[in-house]
Amino acid sequence: MFDLTGKVAIITGGASGIGAAAVRTFHQLGASITIGDIQADAGQALASELGDRVRFSRLDVTSQGDWESAVEQTEAAFGPVNVLVNNAGHPGHWKPASELALEEFRMVCAINQEGVFLGMKLVLPSMIRAGGGSIVNNSSGYGLVGAANNLDYCASKFAVTGMTKAAAIEFAPSNIRVNSVHAGVVLTPMVEETMKSLGADADLFIARMPLNRPAAPSEIASVFAFLASEAASFVTGAALPVDGGLTAQ
Repeated sequence: MFDLTGKVAIITGGASGIGAAAVRTFHQLGASITIGDIQADAGQALASELGDRVRFSRLDVTSQGDWESAVEQTEAAFGPVNVLVNNAGHPGHWKPASELALEEFRMVCAINQEGVFLGMKLVLPSMIRAGGGSIVNNSSGYGLVGAANNLDYCASKFAVTGMTKAAAIEFAPSNIRVNSVHAGVVLTPMVEETMKSLGADADLFIARMPLNRPAAPSEIASVFAFLASEAASFVTGAALPVDGGLTAQ
């Protein structure tokens, strides 16, 4: 696929779902990885399973202190960070805006938007020490198009799309590329729970995708790997849909 030998990566939300698939893919391709997650047991188990070149750091992406510790520990173990995958996220509350509490809205934005901001800001000095790098922000198809009853999630993911483009311009002189990935329905534990709550509406959503199926986490992880690799050395500021054709319509 792509060669990530010598890359030092932090992958948030790396204990399950797309993040765990990315950890496995990056490890297979030669990277050294810090799994950042609040799911300590699952994160430690994955790190122990893969062994060489993988470590776990408890990371609440809304905590500046956790970010600083994760970067410091990664540098101590593997050297300066040259890949960041901002993958951790919240699915939103899936309710009408009139029923959405301010606290619920702020929580989703804190995780999905502020967490990406903190990651980019606090990994930047390490990437500069590394001589450059790649930041991959996991946005969503709903960071490109809207959805009813999903205002909190759409707001946070559109913000990720915009922050990615702004950071790509700002970080380019430091040889740091920044791109966003926009997935459709991916069969992760978090999404499966959301789909159950949506019932028949979930089937209608899948039917809107020309490929007419959900993605496997590995299909998104492989795109992360491409953007992290030198194969994407001239790709920055891109918003890459990986959504089965949903946003092509």
